[in-house]
Amino acid sequence: MGLHAVDRRRIAPAVAEQAVEWLVELQAGDISEQRRLAWQAWRAADAEHERAWQRIETVNLGLRGLDTPLALTALDAPCRRSRRDALKVLMLFALVGGGVAGLQGSAPLLALRSDEATGVGERRALKLADGSRLELNTASAVDIRFDAGQRLIEMRRGEILLDGIADARPLRIHTPQGLIESQGGRLNVRILERSSRVSLFAGSADLLAEGQRQSLLPGQQASFTPARIEAPQGASEDSVAWTQGMLVASGMRLDDFLAELGRYRRGHLSCDPQVAGLLISGSYPLDNTERILAMLPKALPVEVHSLTRYWVKVHPRATG
Repeated sequence: MGLHAVDRRRIAPAVAEQAVEWLVELQAGDISEQRRLAWQAWRAADAEHERAWQRIETVNLGLRGLDTPLALTALDAPCRRSRRDALKVLMLFALVGGGVAGLQGSAPLLALRSDEATGVGERRALKLADGSRLELNTASAVDIRFDAGQRLIEMRRGEILLDGIADARPLRIHTPQGLIESQGGRLNVRILERSSRVSLFAGSADLLAEGQRQSLLPGQQASFTPARIEAPQGASEDSVAWTQGMLVASGMRLDDFLAELGRYRRGHLSCDPQVAGLLISGSYPLDNTERILAMLPKALPVEVHSLTRYWVKVHPRATG
């Protein structure tokens, strides 16, 4: 496909992130032949993967001509990690449909410049200025604005658990979908693809979106979009087991389990549709995702096929 014929439809964010990771790895210059074969297998596995790669090659070729501070950082940063991070921001934004011209206001750029952020598989606990405790899950980013008149946490991406203390100032959490207000308490907030989900375990929380307000009681959770707040449902402490370094499953579908596990590791992780509906239960240590994958055939009639550590697919167990 020629450079001017690249399909401009929006690339799915998950596929875009995979393409960006491959580009950064290939540009590092020390990729093994095994990893190169894995990259080629990724491109061949899905037409959307190849479309993402065609798009990213076009953007990469034009990067030298982009005269913006972020582009210069991506190309010329003396620290290799800074260069990699800036390049990821550029590419990810371009792939998900923003175009290069709007980089200065892009969500990925805001995430890069956030006050606090975690990488894939990283978790972090913070003590805030008012004494509250904030925990960030994998791939999360927040800005923190505490002053004499406000206590505001601006979530850019990912997931947090907040143990907030009572204060004369309201405690507010803003997500791309709306606002959460609390007088203090323990609450979990996760940004999903098109909504945000709030689970309240202690204290109070009100959800606000487009003039709507929904109060939660301890033990309840609700999701909301800019246009709608869903009815509250029961919340489970299992959903925040990540703060203890665990992934807890109770009758969870295998495809959902792998989607959760995939949040904590880089690369491609999926399963064959034939085994997607198998149910799994147990508590699994997030700091060793390879060990979790190795345990799967002991719990379910499956096999784990790894082209490399970064390309893993779960298949039905062979018979005969």
